[in-house]
Amino acid sequence: MPASLDPRLLRAFVAVAEDLHFTRAAARLYVAQQALSRDVRRLERELGAELFVRTTRQVTLTPDGERLLPHARRVLAAQDDLLAAFAAGQARPLLVDLNSPGLATGRRVLYRARELAPDCELMARYESGLTGAAADLLAGRLDVSFGRFAGLDPALRSGLAQQPVRYEPMAVVLPEDHPLASLPEVPLSALAGETVYAGAGNPRTREWTDLALRLFEGRGVRLAPPLPMAVGDEEFARVMAKTGNPVLAVVDFPPMPGAVRRPLVAPVPLSPVSLVWRRGLVHPGLTALRRAAERTARSAGWLRRPADGWLPAEDEETMQAGITPGGRPRPAATGRPRADSGPARPGAAP
Repeated sequence: MPASLDPRLLRAFVAVAEDLHFTRAAARLYVAQQALSRDVRRLERELGAELFVRTTRQVTLTPDGERLLPHARRVLAAQDDLLAAFAAGQARPLLVDLNSPGLATGRRVLYRARELAPDCELMARYESGLTGAAADLLAGRLDVSFGRFAGLDPALRSGLAQQPVRYEPMAVVLPEDHPLASLPEVPLSALAGETVYAGAGNPRTREWTDLALRLFEGRGVRLAPPLPMAVGDEEFARVMAKTGNPVLAVVDFPPMPGAVRRPLVAPVPLSPVSLVWRRGLVHPGLTALRRAAERTARSAGWLRRPADGWLPAEDEETMQAGITPGGRPRPAATGRPRADSGPARPGAAP
């Protein structure tokens, strides 16, 4: 007995078994009669059994043919079900992590992808941080996320692919009565002596805390100690008012009650954002997301670095490795795309 059987051979057998006529069966399968006869003979050789009695007048099933027919029908029905499940427009829903409901980068890309692929179900979830999302990506519990690659452990990066989306300028969220709140922009030097929250202690946002530490180094800015994660605007505002600490964020961070958001300047710190997915993932929704990310980044100028932009060297290398000289994302090599991570919901827990 063979280790496996080509379903095409079973389909040829079933067509002849149902029509009991090679010419009609060949027409039904849109193949030449010679090809159909060849497939039936090959199946008989592989099974070591005669399936039909052929005469000049008629074709009949042998006992072995009668025995095979119900099994062959079940195999072909299962194959048809499998193909239907993965047919165009019938792909499973794609789960996309947007980090936080208020962050605009991932949301804009997702909305554009839904326009490009209206037949795909692109489901959003809102969790905190690419470090946490990476484990779900690798385990197949999540399909796509957004974030900063260089802050991920190399072991995680090796199983992920990335497409650069944005150099997102960073900002600081301040209590309304903070001395710096009156400024339209906050120079980094003005944060000297401040204690700034950047997700310390949150295991899901380690890449964001790492970026903050690199930014604060040598500038006299202290990292705020770990706090329980605040969920919801009201809780965020309460904890922020209680601590009085500024929160490191991005320029698109949503408005918060009792707080103001101010861009950071001199230099402009950048959060590198990439679309991130599991290496080897194939899905029409991912194709739509990648196309949407490329078009949105191009139209919004997201991949143009400010002249005074600040970014760790390894982040810049990672972003540039995924961008062509013309400023567009490079196609991910088959089986060897890259990975990246970005604003891991900064300030989700002040």
